[in-house]
Parts: sequence; C-alpha cells; structure tokens
Amino acid sequence: MSIFKTEDEVRDSAKIILQFDKKEKNVQQGTGQITTFNQLGFKGFNDKPDGWYLPDSTFDVAIILETKSEDKDITKQEFIDELFKNIDIISSKYNKTIGILYNGQDIAIYKNKQLIKAAKTLQPKQYYLDLFKDNNIDKNKIYSLTKRINDLLHFKFGIKNLYHRMIFTASALVVERFGGNLEAIKNNGFRPFRNKIYDTLAKSLEEHRQQNLKIDILLEVYSEIRMNVVENQDDINEFIDGIIGISHSVNSDNWNGEDVMGIFFNEFNRYKKKSESGQVFTPEHISSFMYDLLEVSYADNVLDATCGSGSFLVKTMANMLQEVGGNNTKEAENIKQNKLFGIEFDREIFALACANMLIHKDGKTNLEHLDTREAKACEWIKSKPITKVLMNPPYERKYGCKKIVENVLNNVSVGTKCAFILPDKKLEKDKMHSLLKKHTLEMIIKLPENLFDAGITTSIFVFEAGKPQKDKKVFACYMEDDGLERVKNQGRHDIKNRWSDIERYWLDVVTRKVDEQYQTHQWLDPKEHLSYQKPQQEFEIYEEDFKKVVLDYIFFENKIDVKEFNDKLLNSVLYQAEISDDKLVLDLQRGNDDE
Repeated sequence: MSIFKTEDEVRDSAKIILQFDKKEKNVQQGTGQITTFNQLGFKGFNDKPDGWYLPDSTFDVAIILETKSEDKDITKQEFIDELFKNIDIISSKYNKTIGILYNGQDIAIYKNKQLIKAAKTLQPKQYYLDLFKDNNIDKNKIYSLTKRINDLLHFKFGIKNLYHRMIFTASALVVERFGGNLEAIKNNGFRPFRNKIYDTLAKSLEEHRQQNLKIDILLEVYSEIRMNVVENQDDINEFIDGIIGISHSVNSDNWNGEDVMGIFFNEFNRYKKKSESGQVFTPEHISSFMYDLLEVSYADNVLDATCGSGSFLVKTMANMLQEVGGNNTKEAENIKQNKLFGIEFDREIFALACANMLIHKDGKTNLEHLDTREAKACEWIKSKPITKVLMNPPYERKYGCKKIVENVLNNVSVGTKCAFILPDKKLEKDKMHSLLKKHTLEMIIKLPENLFDAGITTSIFVFEAGKPQKDKKVFACYMEDDGLERVKNQGRHDIKNRWSDIERYWLDVVTRKVDEQYQTHQWLDPKEHLSYQKPQQEFEIYEEDFKKVVLDYIFFENKIDVKEFNDKLLNSVLYQAEISDDKLVLDLQRGNDDE
C-alpha cells in the first residue's frame, strides 16, 4: 500500500528546498497557512498562501507557492485557479511573479501566470528568480564574430579546408573556455600563438582522457592543420578578440543548447569546396522537436550513432540540464557523464564533436570513434543502457545509411524509441521493408521541404525497436512550414518567433493523431507505402493552355524565333500606342500587310 505525503509534509519539504526558511534582508519569505496576505502587506485579503517570497523592492521577482498532498493531480483546474488567485493578489504590487504548484512529485511553474518549461524537480528559489533574466546566447553577435574569424582563417591564415577552419576555431575556443587566457599571448608573434593553443588544449583534455581516450584525436587533427605563417600581428590579435567574444557569449549559465558548431558551419560553409560536401547539420529547432517528440527526459540515456559535430547531443544535454535546474545541480554531472552516447566514423568530424562538447564545458560524454556499419560498434551499442535514439544519419547509399539504421534498431533494447531523419522515400527506394519484420514503424512526420539547403526533402521516421509491425498501420502527417526565414549568410532563423507555437501544434497532432488545421494526417498501410503521401493535384487544362501549345507548334514548324517574335510584337503594339486622358491606348489592328 502506497503512503502519500500529506500537504503539510509537502509544504515543509518545499520550504527547505526553496530555502524559504532562511532569514534575508529586505525580504519577507516563509511557509505555512497561518499568515494572511493582509499581514504580508496586501490589505483586505485574508487568504493564506502556502509559501511566499516577497522582496521589499516591488521591481524584483515575487514567488508564490501552492502545495497539495502527494496523491493530488496538480493539473486540475481548481488547483490552478487557487494559485492564480494568490498570484493576482501579489500582482497588485509586483510585475514579475513566479507561481509554483507542487505536490511533492509533480511541479508546474507559471511565469506571470503563463505555464513554462522549467526544471521537473523543485529547485532553490534562486533558480526561479533567474527565470526573468535574459538567458539566451546572442546569436547575431556570434555570427558577426564567426564571419570575421572565417575571413581571417581563409584569406590571411590560408586554411582552405572547411573542417580544418572549424577545428582550429573550436580548439582555440576550448582553450579560452578552459582558462587559457588567450589575451595574454597577443603581440607575441605566430609560433607562441599556435603553440599556446596546442599546449593548453593538451592540458585541458587531461582530466577527460581516462573516460574517453579517443579524445586525443582532437589534438592530432589540430596538429595536422596546415596554414601560412602569419606575419601580421594585427590579424592574430583580431582572431583572438573574436574567440574571446564568442567565449563570453557561450556562457554555460545562459546556454539553452544553441549549437555553436552549427553556427560555425553555416558561416564557414560559404567557402567550401565541392569535395567538402556531404555533411548535413541538423537544425537546432528540429533537434529540440525530436527530443520532445520522443518524450525524452533527464532520466533517459540517449544515443546518436552518427553524431556528426554533436548537434543532437548538445541539444539533449541542454534540455536535460534545464529539466534538473541547470548546470550547477547535483544531477548535472550525472547527465554529462552517463546520459549521452555518440558514435562518429569520420575522424575530423569526430574531432569536431569532441570540441563541441568541450566548448560547453563537457568532456565526459561517451563519444566513440567507431563505424556504426561494423560489428564493433554494434557490440558497443548493445553494451550501453540506451533508452532513446535521436539520429540524422548520412543519406547516401555509399555511406551505408540502410546498414546504420538496421544496426541501431537491432542492437538497442526491445521497446526503445528511435527517431531518424531520412529522405522522404528512403525506406522505399532502399527496400527497407524487411526492417518491419523485427521493428515497428510508428509514425512519419514529413518536414518542410526547404529545411536543408542541399535540396533534399526529409521526414522523421519513428520506430519502436524489437517489436514486429504485423498489421499495425503507420501514422503520417506533413509539417509544411516551420516559420523560419532565410537570413543572408546566416541560414534560416525564427525571426518572427513563430516556431514555438508551430512546435506545440505539431506535438499535439502527434499525440492526438489528428491534424485539424491542415488535414494532412494519414494512416498508411506499410505493405503499400513507407512515406508520407502528398495528395496528387487534379489535372486541369484550360483554353489558354491549348492555344499556347498550338502556337508553340506553329512557331516550331515555321522556324520562328519566339523571343524575336515577342520583341517585334512588343515594339509594334506597345511603343506605337497613344496616350489619351492619362491612359495608354493600344492599337491591336495589324499595322500593315507586310508585318
């Protein structure tokens, strides 16, 4: 028989966690249902809050706590209404309010009465006070600095290889993030500058080698980068200033999982050679969407078996840290050390993945330099307690896309949810129907057709591993628009802040299996289709179409140049027109018999 905590026990526990039991200057804080709002300075209100944090300065953030016994469902409207009533009372003085509804297990956080995503466990009050801080990385600043760095590396330092420019930049950024103090080596010439990056990088990696010896590859690849000896000290100093600027922007306390390596790639990609094509970076908002689509939480162990530069792992780590209350909580270290697993075959891209995690002060992610097509990688996957898979594998057959998907599904535990971004028709073209003998394809979400610059149209394919499809149908829908728009030299961005609502809508569609707004939902028979089926437009032909075909044929038969004919017609009709009463009057009669 389960024993639930009473409301009094939940309140007493919350008081300690929130630190409402502390005495602080210029603040009223506490818990208990003895004190009325009237006693707290809100005249005429005899309601008794469960907990309160009320600073003397009404410009600061105020917190109201509403507790329930552990067996109560805090999503019930009556409980939300109780909290909102108390928030309304304190809102007569405070413009910034946090409402906490808590039953000892579940928690809901309301910022100015708006339900927000926040830590899924109760945190000390400072966490909630900080929710009103502007905690986003300044992406525009990073893009501006990255452009300066890219131009320097390409035209001054002579680093022509796209990935080498990224690795050199990332290595310098890791050094600065680990206290390398690049500012101190300004005006010292080229060799001390390059050696400082290598030596500090080697030292900063020491503590991470024991868990992941392959991280040495980052040092090896850095050593192989060929560049000019830069004589102009101003160029070196400008590079250092750019690195320091980005390092200040990528502050761990303010980081929401923005993939810095993805920003680098968008900018550095402008000068890539054809031979450097092939790597597709998963857009950050799609990484986040897939995280929510699979209902990943900080309790999961997440695998990306073709992790590239680490986009999925970086975003997953950020979301998990946000759920537990940030980078400084006791759960944070466990997330970094035990919850994220990545495999990358390409040596240089593996080095980028290592750098990407280190940039965000994490070298403990389990990254392995393996080939997911091979048995060794399969054994490694099987040995790990994977509970969710998020992947965007290479699409081309020469890279073994089919084998990669197959090996992942065959080596994770039964019931593991796996989401793959693949070209729309990939399962059909590569004859991957046999996967359904062992695994279930649950859903297909077709993504916007302009998502990737390469012109590839893609979908998210969600499988449940180890359970045969049998007669189950596949749910499919089409997210035609993600709200992002193209910004010159910066890729696609949510400049009109539309994505949040769009994401919420499509997550609801997937849950309810109905697309009420756009009517794109389908139930597919996997024996017939393994892709979203775009409705075929009805074929229609108009009289104008018929006339055009006939005229084109006449021109062809008589060897008449259409462009020349159009120009002549324009000159004969338009430029011989008359202007009368501010109107252009065209004479459509034949000018003379010779024309």
